Amino acid sequence: MDYPGLNSFAMHTAYITHPLCLKHDMGAHHPEAPARIHAIEDQLIASGILDHLQRYEAPEVTREQLLRVHDAAYVDAVELLAPHHGTVQLDPDTSMNPFSYKAALRAAGAAVQGVDLVMSGEVVNAFCNIRPPGHHAERGRAMGFCIFNNVAVAAAHALDHHGLSRVAIADFDVHHGNGTENIFHDDPRVMLCSTFQHPFYPYVGADSGNEHIVNVPLPAGTGGAEFRDAVTQHWLPALDAFQPEFLLISAGFDAHRDDDMAMMRLTERDYAWVTDELMKIAAKHAQGRIVAMLEGGYELHALGRSAAVHIKALACL
Repeated sequence: MDYPGLNSFAMHTAYITHPLCLKHDMGAHHPEAPARIHAIEDQLIASGILDHLQRYEAPEVTREQLLRVHDAAYVDAVELLAPHHGTVQLDPDTSMNPFSYKAALRAAGAAVQGVDLVMSGEVVNAFCNIRPPGHHAERGRAMGFCIFNNVAVAAAHALDHHGLSRVAIADFDVHHGNGTENIFHDDPRVMLCSTFQHPFYPYVGADSGNEHIVNVPLPAGTGGAEFRDAVTQHWLPALDAFQPEFLLISAGFDAHRDDDMAMMRLTERDYAWVTDELMKIAAKHAQGRIVAMLEGGYELHALGRSAAVHIKALACL
């Protein structure tokens, strides 16, 4: 598919990950498992998509980059709590093993690297296959499987390091990105557009929006038609008016009908469709600049297929 306004020579998509993202492990029965990374990569290999992506190994995020969105006391506490053996609980759903802290640094570093690659023109867009995920992590608190807020780190880096004025975040995870809202609720330079099942974990977001926080709660059982209506009626007009200079995506695939983490009924076609719609916005206002990063998605087959169609759309394959 052609997107007017994009540089035609460089429909290149970066694929950013790191081996440490596989070593962060919260236990044999925890749904946020290392196999999630493999499920996506296996599907990319089987479909031939990976051959068309430019692979990068994520660097560590710097302290300066983290402190744009997280309290110094929290960043210090996470480092101090990192265990040498066994596990440490950060919240009832989120723990660290000896590799988790370094994995979290790489996950947030992938988000920064994605922004840098896109801003330099080396690639047009990027997908970060990373874990731990990030959108529940608040300024001073880990929660919901998340340690550092990767998408927020990326947004702040685009604003403060690259000098942009307006960055948008689209979050189609089945859970509300409460951490991202917590960080940017009072920062009009960042627009957050979020669809999520409600009432549902983390039980916020239905009535906390403002002009630049566009929350669209959806009931259990919501399918593709209702999701597309929500995006068309709420996200797209808001994004068009905001005119973002960069678009970030919290790409959670747990609203899929096969994912029993929640009770929504999206399919791969819906993820391909919303990616296309967001690419049109990015082409119109942001020179096509998009960085997407993995959030949720726990049924491994559905996750692999959904992420693959999302990345296929980003790569215009």
